[in-house]
Amino acid sequence: MLSWALTFFIIAVIAAVFGFSGIAAGAASIAKIIFFIFLVLFVISLIANAVRGRGPRI
Repeated sequence: MLSWALTFFIIAVIAAVFGFSGIAAGAASIAKIIFFIFLVLFVISLIANAVRGRGPRI
């Protein structure tokens, strides 16, 4: 999911360089939403592993 956010961020940067402000704003907002969803799922995963008492897999 983090890779999708990075992809949309790169699209937003490229669109901004070429002057497509509407596309850049749309791609940036999608990237922001996906990134925050990733963060929420990551924190939930950390909490779930802590509650179960399992250490990180190496």
